[in-house]
Amino acid sequence: MKRIRIAVLLAMGGLVSACAAPTVPGNNAPLSSTGAAAEQITKGTPDAAPLTDVHVKAITITVPRSLTVSEANRYIPKGDIVWRGDPIGDRHAQVAAIFATAITRGAQSVQGAVPVALDIEVARFHALTEKARYSVGGVHNISFELTLRDPATGAALSETRLVQADLDGFGGQQAINADARGQTQKVRITDHLAEVIRQELTRAEGFENPRLGFVQAMNKRQK
Repeated sequence: MKRIRIAVLLAMGGLVSACAAPTVPGNNAPLSSTGAAAEQITKGTPDAAPLTDVHVKAITITVPRSLTVSEANRYIPKGDIVWRGDPIGDRHAQVAAIFATAITRGAQSVQGAVPVALDIEVARFHALTEKARYSVGGVHNISFELTLRDPATGAALSETRLVQADLDGFGGQQAINADARGQTQKVRITDHLAEVIRQELTRAEGFENPRLGFVQAMNKRQK
């Protein structure tokens, strides 16, 4: 399966590359890692890593090319990726860059005892089209799979779980006012995902997806 993969290394709460753009290795690049896992992790036991007492040493963001992209300007177009916050281009790569920025920011705020590598695979990134954003608004429907791994070996330290991370999408005058304040779709989604990953790594129950009504349900049914 062809995919976009971005790997980011973290060290002492900051990017090793000192705010440089993340590198994009080849499709079959291995998980980036630094150092050995803490002694309290039991080798080969998925439940051994305390999910609320970790610090992230490396992040891998994967956006499979199998995710379909829609550029249709409808209220709720079919497609796994619907994105208008960047110029027309490689939407898979644009989504990967958003996740890299957001997850790095969120992970840097978590400083637990156990070093882990964070493995994320995007499952859905369905933001608002122009038609929806400048009329009724809607829901940014976002989901991804999350796995914690041993930074040295890549072995899973937790079961893979699906994280639902929806966000209300502004419409009409509210969207125009938000843009004027610099709160674009991209800014709001990036900030939201940073908070989602912080909660996933610090709360036993993880992030609780909000209930956003009928549009949220309809959005998820549009595959």
